[in-house]
Amino acid sequence: MTVLQPPPPTNQTTSFARRPPATDLRTELAIITDERPWGRFERFTLNEQSTVKIIHVAPGQRLSLQRHRHRDELWVALDRGAVFEVAGQRIEPEVGERVLIKAGDTHRMGSSGPAVRVLEIAFGEFDEDDIERLEDAYGRT
Repeated sequence: MTVLQPPPPTNQTTSFARRPPATDLRTELAIITDERPWGRFERFTLNEQSTVKIIHVAPGQRLSLQRHRHRDELWVALDRGAVFEVAGQRIEPEVGERVLIKAGDTHRMGSSGPAVRVLEIAFGEFDEDDIERLEDAYGRT
């Protein structure tokens, strides 16, 4: 797991090493920040296999504790009150804070009270059947 802070407003590439993958996952995550006259943009992926979701977690709820074999995930907290659990570590991210979850790491997200949204970018082959649920409050293990 790697906790990432939003980049400073300059033209730069931020690279984060990952452990060697068992599949064809990328070996590093590069976030490109590009300055423009109107502000800036951050590019998380370019012409590669990825899936992007915004996950809405209801007040006080949490997803199952799970892991995946065939994809890495980048989570970005969009609201206050998100709670991330990754590889046994609890994180209460600030808005905009990023966490990289490597394939095989246990993880879940939840809400400490309010409804929250989390941007999730999955890198690699995306298949909902790749979820191995370890704990689940909704009886899906």
